[in-house]
Amino acid sequence: MPTQPDVMEKLVSLAKRRGFVFQSSEIYGGTGSVWDYGPLGVELKRNIQERWWHAMVRSRGDIEGLDAAILMHPRTWEASGHVSGFVDPLVDCRNCKKRFRADDPKIKGTPGTPGAQCPACGMKGTLGEARQFNLMFKTFMGPAEDTAAIVYLRPETAQGTYVNFLNVQQSTRQRIPFGIAQIGKAFRNEITPGNFIFRTREFEQMEMQFFVEPGTDMEWFEYWKTQRMEWHRGLGLSPDRLTFHEHAADELAHYARAAFDVQFDFGGSLGFQEIEGIHNRGDFDLTQHQKFSGKKLEYFDQGSNKRFTPFVVETAAGPNRILLALLVNGYREETVEGEAEGRAVLGLHPALAPIKAGVFPLVKKDGMPEMAKRIADSLRPSFSVFYDDSGAIGRRYRRQDEIGTPFCITVDGESAAGNSVTVRDRDTLQQERITVAALGEYIGQRIAA
Repeated sequence: MPTQPDVMEKLVSLAKRRGFVFQSSEIYGGTGSVWDYGPLGVELKRNIQERWWHAMVRSRGDIEGLDAAILMHPRTWEASGHVSGFVDPLVDCRNCKKRFRADDPKIKGTPGTPGAQCPACGMKGTLGEARQFNLMFKTFMGPAEDTAAIVYLRPETAQGTYVNFLNVQQSTRQRIPFGIAQIGKAFRNEITPGNFIFRTREFEQMEMQFFVEPGTDMEWFEYWKTQRMEWHRGLGLSPDRLTFHEHAADELAHYARAAFDVQFDFGGSLGFQEIEGIHNRGDFDLTQHQKFSGKKLEYFDQGSNKRFTPFVVETAAGPNRILLALLVNGYREETVEGEAEGRAVLGLHPALAPIKAGVFPLVKKDGMPEMAKRIADSLRPSFSVFYDDSGAIGRRYRRQDEIGTPFCITVDGESAAGNSVTVRDRDTLQQERITVAALGEYIGQRIAA
């Protein structure tokens, strides 16, 4: 596959300048690897999440929704293995106070010995011995900060699904196979976060746990692999930038029977990276929670008169990473024939674009601003639109191109007489004359295409 260009630096600048992503607490110097989503970013992320929710829940009859709490009983994380197994060995430098994974290849020598050299400051003998560091954020519930009150910020949403398996199944009367989906925040005290919003300490997950009868799990695993790759292609991500990565035996999590990642080529030094995982988790999760809680989490099949602990096929996607993939995939710079200035474009799928249409009066006179404002107001109940009367019309087009707006609607000198406008397409630059009455249908059809 051809090497993709590194556009990350340009995207970081664009994201702040145009209101996609801001550094958290920037006025105080920022918080490491924590990001705020601005007016355009929150719209794009919400569009991704709603598209996922529609595909996984609303358009199906075999998946139910859930919104589990972030704070859970601490025994949950003992059962899941996160308390004992969700750890990294770390070393600290006594000189520069930097922290590294003990297996960081940039460390010269063995940590804890006089000859070990810090990769950050270069000092020898300042690296302490490796210590186990749990990646979960720990806090306290209630007024007393003692061990009896310890709780954790969840590192994944999946455990909230497992502990609610019977609640959802019995209240909805679902029969296996069926799934439970949820979107929610998760937190991981990452040691080496970075690459903009690719790896962060606070993030969101779109996870679905599909409960199946043992023996049918690999069939469903293959089904969900196909479904999830098709969904990513449907976002407009280039097929040649998407691939599957199969986890080898030494990569598999301790609970996994099989695992594949959907990877996207971010270009530059990042290259192909995971944006979603599909896992056959077997019966590990429900079995563990049965053991630690003492409560049966079995399914009774009335048709065959048998009980069993379901196996789970999981799909786990990151809307933050998908958002970044869409920005990387869509960003392009191109020249425009007959114009001195080029343009930067975000070629986002129209259904995902934060703003569906920009509405402009050609000039600020002859009733054009008033007509343009009426059009913008009439479209807002159905679409996100942006009214702009500032600067030359070409410059207004460029501003919308850069944020991925698929259509620009211009009220000009002919508009009042014919009650019509021009609609400019972001990608082809073609303009069509459309009646004002037909605008809603015109935009709606093209967004749904």
